[in-house]
Amino acid sequence: MLFFSAAALLLVLALSSAVEAGKCPRVCSCDSTKLAVTCVGKNLTEIPPTIEEITVKLDLRNNNLQVLPRGAFTLTPYLTHLNLQRCNIIKVKEGAFRTLGRLVSLNMANNKITVLYQESFDGLSSLKELHLDHNRVEEIQPGAFTQLGFLNMLALTHNQLVYIPNMAFQGLNNIKWLRLSHNALNNLDPEAFAGLFTLSRLSLDHNELQFFPTQTMTRPPEVTRLDMSHNPMTYLGEESVSMPKLTHLYLNHMSLQDLSDQALSRAPLLSHLDLSHNQLRYLKPLSGPEALTSLNLTGNPVYCNCYMRPLRGWASVRGVKLLGACAGPPHLSEEPLQAVAPLDLRCRSRAETLKAEFEEDDESAGSIPPTAKPKQKVKCPVNCDCDIEVQHATCEGRGHTKVPRGFPTKTQLLDLRSNHFHHLPANSFPGTSQVVSLHLELCKIHEIEGGAFRGMRNLFYLYLSDNDLTSLDPRAFAGAPELNYLHLEGNRLIQFPGSALALLPSLFVLHLERNAISKLEPTGLLSSVTPKLQELFLTNNTITAIAKGALDSAFLGTLHLDSNQLTEIPTQALFEAPNLEELNLSQNSIRWVGPNAFKPISHSLKRLYMDQMGMEKMSRDALAGLGPGLRALTVRGNQLEELPDLSPLTGLQVVDLQDNPLMCDCPLLPLRRWMENVSLEVIATCGHPPEVRGQNVMDVHVFTSCPESSAPPDERVVVAPTPPNVQKPKASLSKEPGVKASPAKPKTKLPKPPKNKPQRKPVATKVIKNKKTL
Repeated sequence: MLFFSAAALLLVLALSSAVEAGKCPRVCSCDSTKLAVTCVGKNLTEIPPTIEEITVKLDLRNNNLQVLPRGAFTLTPYLTHLNLQRCNIIKVKEGAFRTLGRLVSLNMANNKITVLYQESFDGLSSLKELHLDHNRVEEIQPGAFTQLGFLNMLALTHNQLVYIPNMAFQGLNNIKWLRLSHNALNNLDPEAFAGLFTLSRLSLDHNELQFFPTQTMTRPPEVTRLDMSHNPMTYLGEESVSMPKLTHLYLNHMSLQDLSDQALSRAPLLSHLDLSHNQLRYLKPLSGPEALTSLNLTGNPVYCNCYMRPLRGWASVRGVKLLGACAGPPHLSEEPLQAVAPLDLRCRSRAETLKAEFEEDDESAGSIPPTAKPKQKVKCPVNCDCDIEVQHATCEGRGHTKVPRGFPTKTQLLDLRSNHFHHLPANSFPGTSQVVSLHLELCKIHEIEGGAFRGMRNLFYLYLSDNDLTSLDPRAFAGAPELNYLHLEGNRLIQFPGSALALLPSLFVLHLERNAISKLEPTGLLSSVTPKLQELFLTNNTITAIAKGALDSAFLGTLHLDSNQLTEIPTQALFEAPNLEELNLSQNSIRWVGPNAFKPISHSLKRLYMDQMGMEKMSRDALAGLGPGLRALTVRGNQLEELPDLSPLTGLQVVDLQDNPLMCDCPLLPLRRWMENVSLEVIATCGHPPEVRGQNVMDVHVFTSCPESSAPPDERVVVAPTPPNVQKPKASLSKEPGVKASPAKPKTKLPKPPKNKPQRKPVATKVIKNKKTL
């Protein structure tokens, strides 16, 4: 009788398990112990209806949902974590999340959402994290977040916001961190952040704010960290920053030319101020922030003469650490600011100072340092707006057919975008010698005469994006020797404009994305033309070949060649770029990566991107030489069944192996072991054999019976397919006869992970985009 009862119990349990297994959607994998369901990359167009009701974690990444209908998650009311990344979501209908009152984390990054509607997030009363980064959001309707009273973090980075209206974030009663980086914000209403009484961290970097939004920033009273870096600001006036609890302020990479000594007078708790990589030559002692301990002036053209003596003495008395170095005079060049003695900060005669330091025309007050507040003076062309105080002028979208003249002589930012100039003749910008940033985007320009920018000796940023240029006159940029950032993306250039760049000895960053350049020749490039070039962006051209010597540059650190037509790694060309740190080759048709492909830059390379290339094979020595220096490696969305040994890459911080049909068998054992030993989470999916297709490499058990001899990758010889248009390599790529277990070595089983092993935090693939500066 007891035997019968036991047998009956086993039968009931078996039937229960079968029923539970039957509820798991066919294309998904389910973990009943963690109450988790994973349906990644299955091309789903709707939420699977058979998901178990008690599921708490649902991962639907990389599908094709497009629209989330009302009541989309009615059948899974107990969800706490929902991942909807890369699902081509265009719209979230009213009430889509209405039953998810227990959800604490919602990730909708990398979709195509354009508008956040009033009731899009209704029902998410417990939500703490909301990720909406990398969408196309351009509008936030009033009341969009009123139901998110417990939200701690909202990420809206990498969207298309240009304007934040009043009360846009109403209802976020517990928000701690609001991330609005990498948008196109140029206007914030005074009450944009009203009601955010718990906000402590605000990120507004990489936007297009031309003025510090003083009134707007008085509304969130508890902000301690504010990042405004990479915005086109040139001046900070008196009491610009009125934030009583602010401790960390980031104003780096903004082209600040001037900073009032009273700019921070209403930020008494400020302890860290980052002003690095601006255009400050002088700075007065700052009034107000009594707690300041660090002032970063790195990358500014600081001229160490008597005008810097008050700041140096003030920093010494207050214990403020000065970061940065002198740019002049010659005898103090590159001397750390902290090490310069106040007595060494001397001025020469008035005439010498005028000539060597200011180099200004028609100036009679050469002894006045440029930190003085700009003079109030009204002068502006018809149908334009000029702001004397902040030294900005704009004629954006006013229908001009010729470049207006008569701007204030102190203008530093000149915005002429979205007009109809077509042609820029010589001397198009008289009286603009102080302009630092010139915007000429979307002006239908098809020709630039030699000397068009003559006299613009302080021009630092030039935006010629999205015009109709097919070529450039060799003297197009004559007269602008200080140009550092040049944007030529979105034109019709068919050749690298080497001869035109020869007159730009200070060029630092060059954007040539979205042109029609088909090849890079060794003549007229980089070292001989732009000796200081450090960042070159050639994304989305038609480049099929890069000649040896074309990348000849000792300074080049960033090279983006993604979305071109390369069929092989340009190894030979990389020999001439020994200091390259970042290389993006994604979305080229490179099916095979041979041995020592990155050997020429192995000692410098830190970030390597090879996503969506149709890559079928990597030689076991493809990454030879890339040791602890490599920080990021992505090969997402290829056709790889095997991977080379990654164990030498001990410095990896970002790795993405997703969406590759890996062969989960003993030859992959080294990867499996490596994944177990690294501290970051690595997501890799099996494509073969059929019984484990779609499962995570870490979850399958086929490796437990692999012999120890399967582990070392250097003991195996693999077959590599012949790369397109390349002769098949010999010797080291001979055909593999197969991997057999050594009878002398016992089988080694993989140790089972401990039951209470802490879960690794997901590591997101870092996407490097073109930085928008001033």
